[in-house]
Amino acid sequence: MPRIKQAEPYAHRTMQVVNHIRSLIENGTLQPGDKIPPEREFARTLKISRASLRTGIGYLAAMGVMKIRHGVGTFVADGPPEFGKASLGMMGALHGFQTWQMFEARIILESDIAALAAERGKDEHYTALAEEVAEMFAAMDSPADFLIHDLLFHRIISKASGNPILAAVIETITSALYDKRRKTVERSIDMRESAEMHREIYRAIRARRPQEARKLMEEHLRMAQTSQGMERPTDRKVLQTAGR
Repeated sequence: MPRIKQAEPYAHRTMQVVNHIRSLIENGTLQPGDKIPPEREFARTLKISRASLRTGIGYLAAMGVMKIRHGVGTFVADGPPEFGKASLGMMGALHGFQTWQMFEARIILESDIAALAAERGKDEHYTALAEEVAEMFAAMDSPADFLIHDLLFHRIISKASGNPILAAVIETITSALYDKRRKTVERSIDMRESAEMHREIYRAIRARRPQEARKLMEEHLRMAQTSQGMERPTDRKVLQTAGR
């Protein structure tokens, strides 16, 4: 497919960065909890551009391998790294999906996943969700960081559902979403409203109110679909397809 072929050079450069950092973690050079060097220094050490490093770190953060703490720095996440070779390999196939299709799938899946999380979630999930909500509010001046915490929030909910199949599907979807959304997120207009909605979803899940969690998640995703459609020039073909 033409779109996939056009994305290959960019995807290849990004994966070079991801694989390089992965090797540093796997050989023990970078340990869980370690703070990575400043961007300029780290890029020079790896002999890559700062833009390539930033993109690679963004992917790893969205995957949960790196942890970005607003105003503090970027750290290797605690616990065993989940590099998800299968999900990374599937991103290329997902690049051709239309935005409206992605949101349709998310609304169907994530609304019920939120309800399951409200029924099955554990304290460790509540703690992780609260942390991501706090990071979202702290990242109001950094849309790129906000996006990463947003996607991690949704991944944690999928894990809290207690269904590893659903969690794997959401991991693949959020990986593809990150690749698309990072190109337009700087024009986001609703970050505070989005953070507040995430907080409400978290509260419903923690209070074990599945119906409320389902309703809030659906409302959030529909609002996100509308607001994200304003982040870039209107694609008439997408709108015509979505209206069918």
